[in-house]
Amino acid sequence: MAFDRSPPSDVTVVDRFDGGVGWRVHPEERAARTSHAFVADEEVWVVDPLDAPGVDDLLTEYGEVAGVAVLSTLHTRDAAAFARRHDVPVSLPPNSERVAERLDAPTRRLRNGDGGFTYRQTTPLPSWRETVAYRASDGTLYAADSLGTVAGWVTGEERLGVYLFCRPVPPRRLFAGYAPDRVLVGHGDGVFDEASVALDDALAGARRRFPRALAEDGGAQLRALADALSASA
Repeated sequence: MAFDRSPPSDVTVVDRFDGGVGWRVHPEERAARTSHAFVADEEVWVVDPLDAPGVDDLLTEYGEVAGVAVLSTLHTRDAAAFARRHDVPVSLPPNSERVAERLDAPTRRLRNGDGGFTYRQTTPLPSWRETVAYRASDGTLYAADSLGTVAGWVTGEERLGVYLFCRPVPPRRLFAGYAPDRVLVGHGDGVFDEASVALDDALAGARRRFPRALAEDGGAQLRALADALSASA
């Protein structure tokens, strides 16, 4: 299945680096939903989080939670539970009213500088808005949905790929000027080896490889997108 909605029993740690960590709560699901915590000035910012037993123990290794952020309108996930537990508001980018309506927690406007990141927003579909985060101080790039490293994003020899239905019009301007040392994504493991090369290749080849990607995964991704949009409705 693309998304496993059952209660998780454990947390699987991925994407460890000096400035943060990622985790998954259903490691076998096809969509490989990945959550992250980023460390800035000994404070932890939790992004697009999924909850599971052991997550708070993992976060404690990095410091005190100073903020929770939702960077895709498809990623409300368990942000409210984290915010209530750590007594912080959920930070939302502009045009996130529908997300705020689904959150049983206080909210605030996400600002450039939160977590040490700057932010850019895009609207791939009318009901899907995504905010990309880039931290120049350590070259960390985070993309919730527009980039990924699992089926539905990558095809052929790609290590990083553009989401299937974004390939006809690749989001090149969204990532213009970024030279990341690592690319972390909301679906799959992050890219740590020659990340800028992987990003450039993903964007440059997205449209050309669209027919192959569509043939490989078109039906499954239509079903997964409908599921995601329904869950966020």
